[in-house]
Amino acid sequence: MEQTLTFLKQLKKNNNKEWFDKNKHIYLKSKEDLEVLVAKILALTAKFDKEVAGIDPAKTIFRIYKDVRFSKDKTPYKTNMGAHITPGGKGSSMPSYYIHIEPGNCFMGGGSYMPMPDKLAAIRQEIDYNYADFKKILNNKDFKKYYSGLMEEDKLVNPPKGYDKENPAVEVLKNKHFAVTHHFDDKELLKPGFDKYAASAFKAMYPFLLFLRGAMK
Repeated sequence: MEQTLTFLKQLKKNNNKEWFDKNKHIYLKSKEDLEVLVAKILALTAKFDKEVAGIDPAKTIFRIYKDVRFSKDKTPYKTNMGAHITPGGKGSSMPSYYIHIEPGNCFMGGGSYMPMPDKLAAIRQEIDYNYADFKKILNNKDFKKYYSGLMEEDKLVNPPKGYDKENPAVEVLKNKHFAVTHHFDDKELLKPGFDKYAASAFKAMYPFLLFLRGAMK
C-alpha cells in the first residue's frame, strides 16, 4: 500500500487529466493493491459475518473519478481511495463496512451514513423501542476500543418529529447518520497484519451493524 499512498500524495499536487493519463498505470496498480487488501479483510470478516461472504473485492472499490457537475471544485479526481463492503454490493443501502485510504486521513468504520427518510425513521424507532440494547452495544469494551461514539455530523437541534424531549434516547435520536469511524495513521496501514487489525475493528462493530440491519429490514 506504500505505492498507493505515494500515488495519492502526487495526485493531490497534480490533479489534472494530463498528469493522471501519464500515470494511469500507477493508479491501476494502486487500485489492484487495494483490492488485494480488501480481499484479505473480506476473508477474515466473512468468518463472523456470513452476509459479506462471496463479495467481489473489485466491486467494493469506489471510482476515483469525481462528479463535478454540481461542485465548485472542478478538479477531476478524488485524492483518496475507498472500499464499501455491504451485503447486496456497493450500491446497497444496507449498513456497511468502509475503508478510507488518504494520506494523513486514513480511517475505517461503518453503519448507515445518510440513510433515506424511511430507513432513518426505522432506525430511530428501533432505538426508541430497544434503547437499553443499543446502549449496551455502544458501551461494549471491544466496541469502545475502536469507536468513541456515533458520528454527530448534521445532528438535529430539536427532537425528531414524533419524539418527546424527555425521551431517554433523545440525544441519540437527533442523529441523521448512524455511523462510527476509527482513524489510523499511514504507518499502521503499512504494517504487516493490517488486514487482521481491520477485521478486528470490523468484528467489534458487527453487533452495531446487526442492530441497524434488523431495523432496516
